[in-house]
Amino acid sequence: MIIKSADLEILATRRSQYPEGGLPEFLLVGRSNVGKSSFINTLLGRKNLAYTSARPGKTQTLNFYLVNKNFYLIDVPGYGYASVSRKTQEKFGLMIEEYLQKRQQLKRVFMLVDFRMKPTDDDILMYNFLKYYNLPVTIIATKSDKIGGSKKEKCLKQIMDAIDLVVGDDIVVFSSVTKIGRDDTLNKIKGLVEETI
Repeated sequence: MIIKSADLEILATRRSQYPEGGLPEFLLVGRSNVGKSSFINTLLGRKNLAYTSARPGKTQTLNFYLVNKNFYLIDVPGYGYASVSRKTQEKFGLMIEEYLQKRQQLKRVFMLVDFRMKPTDDDILMYNFLKYYNLPVTIIATKSDKIGGSKKEKCLKQIMDAIDLVVGDDIVVFSSVTKIGRDDTLNKIKGLVEETI
C-alpha cells in the first residue's frame, strides 16, 4: 500500500463528533509511553503528523486520521500512566468504550506493547476488554530495534505467554527505526479495506 495522503481530520470526545460516511476504521491502543505517535508517523510515512511527547498522556481525544481518503486510523488516549488522575483515566475509559460499543466501521484494533518488556496487567486487561467486544486484534510489538537478534525469540515468547491470543489474532514485530513490520501492517489494512469496497 502506498500512502498518498494522511491528515488529522477530527478530534472527538463523543459519538456525535465521529466522522460519517462509513469508511473502514482501525483503532490504536496502548500504554502512554509505548510509541503510538512514532508508530503512526512511521506507518503513514510522515515525520510529525502525530506528535511524540516527552510527557506521556498527552492525547486526550479520539484522533481520527484520514488516510488515502479511504480509511481512518484512530489514536486514543494511552492507558496506565500514573500522573493522569483517576477521574481523567475513567473519562478516557468511558470515551473509548462508547466508541467500541456500536462502531460498525471498526475493522481491527492494533494494540501496541513494548517488545522489550513483559506485557503489564494493564495490557492484559486491555486485550481482554477488546475480546469482550469480540474485536479482532493485532498486537504490535514496538521498539524491536532495541533488542539484539539472540533475544528476539525470548521477547516474543514473553508476550505470547502473557497474552493468550485467540484464533485470528496475531503479532507484528515493529520498529519505527528500521521500519520492520510496516509493510506487514499496511498489507493487513489494505486487505481489510478492500474487503469493504
